[in-house]
Amino acid sequence: MTLEERAQKAVELKQSGKCNCAQAVTVALADQTGLSEEQLHMIAAGFCAGMGTMEATCGALIGAGMIAGLKTEGKGTLGMTKKIQEEFYKKCGSIKCKELKAVTDGKPLCPCEECVRNAVLIYGEAMGMIK
Repeated sequence: MTLEERAQKAVELKQSGKCNCAQAVTVALADQTGLSEEQLHMIAAGFCAGMGTMEATCGALIGAGMIAGLKTEGKGTLGMTKKIQEEFYKKCGSIKCKELKAVTDGKPLCPCEECVRNAVLIYGEAMGMIK
């Protein structure tokens, strides 16, 4: 599966209503881990609406960080998640759910579907995956 196909899968999972943003990203990148889609779905369950509905860090970004931790086996994960976070901010305009969902000029800064797409793409680029 290409990186773009993974990003599209994350969007479709989010749009299905069966996954929050963190779940959509982790499940779309499940093959990067030793865990099943079901296990990742459960692990990421509490990270919606800005981490436990507190409108803080975007769940899609948290999901990408979780997968980075699993992929790197905890070695160099902090630097990798910092890189992912910085790129996410550049692409989306914020890392906070409340700000990303804020409506100005009739639309949110970055809709959830674009957040999950961007999180998967940024993860893939940071980890050197082929598009």
